Amino acid sequence: MEPFWLVTLLVLVPGVLWASWIDYRERRVPNWLNAALIVSGFAVQAHFWGTAGLVNGAWGLLAGFGLLIFPWLMHGMGAGDVKLLAAIGVWVGPMLVFWSFLVGALLGGVAAVVMILASGRLHLACANLGIILNKCMNRRLWFTEYGSVASLGTTTQKLPYGVPLTAGTLIVLAVHLFGG
Repeated sequence: MEPFWLVTLLVLVPGVLWASWIDYRERRVPNWLNAALIVSGFAVQAHFWGTAGLVNGAWGLLAGFGLLIFPWLMHGMGAGDVKLLAAIGVWVGPMLVFWSFLVGALLGGVAAVVMILASGRLHLACANLGIILNKCMNRRLWFTEYGSVASLGTTTQKLPYGVPLTAGTLIVLAVHLFGG
């Protein structure tokens, strides 16, 4: 295994697991942890790859940020999740952060369905989905509180999105490093 990826496993994996745990318990990812992952990611990129590593990390940060900024602007998720994916991007670069997002989104969708079914709130979830779809179809509503997580109140369960993002990242890293 390349030394860069060994350091990534030793720093990023515990970092995202910690972020995931905090998000699960407190429904937030702290700025200090995201900032530490970003700074350490750039330092490791620079150490192993020089300017090319810094550029790769910057593109990864922008990709991770870009993938979740729109849902955040629409009040559909917390800013900590956006910053967490950006931090992951610094470490793994734009292509792997895209795959981490994709796998995490799929896992998050499955987790949401399980949470809905387990809580017996299918009718409320369908009503909320109608509100969200209405928001998505009406550009005047995109950046308003209408259909936001906060506005749906007790009719919805909040999914700590750092958890599926972390799981997606761990799966992508495992496939990338050990998948053959």
